[in-house]
Amino acid sequence: MSLSVATEPSPGLTEQTTSATDTANVVPWSLVVWNDPVNLMSYVSYVFQTYFGYSETKAEALMMQVHTEGRSIVSRGAKETVERQAIAMHNFGLWATVERAGEYG
Repeated sequence: MSLSVATEPSPGLTEQTTSATDTANVVPWSLVVWNDPVNLMSYVSYVFQTYFGYSETKAEALMMQVHTEGRSIVSRGAKETVERQAIAMHNFGLWATVERAGEYG
């Protein structure tokens, strides 16, 4: 039995892989923080100020959007960055998800 190994990837495969990777990194991603019945509004505002470095005014506005509309886009950026931020929000006890920017408005 012989084993053959390709030394060069097929051109079509390389282009598709590169395109998919480039698209994932180019398309901005959004960090969405959702309303929950557990956390106090002051705590949510505190998290936005301490983690993201937002001013008190901006943190309060985002917190109020979470409270009144049920969700707020708190950050946008590369997928890996936003995923890291979502994990941080989970560690603070907040409900957060990642979605493509513009996916829901």
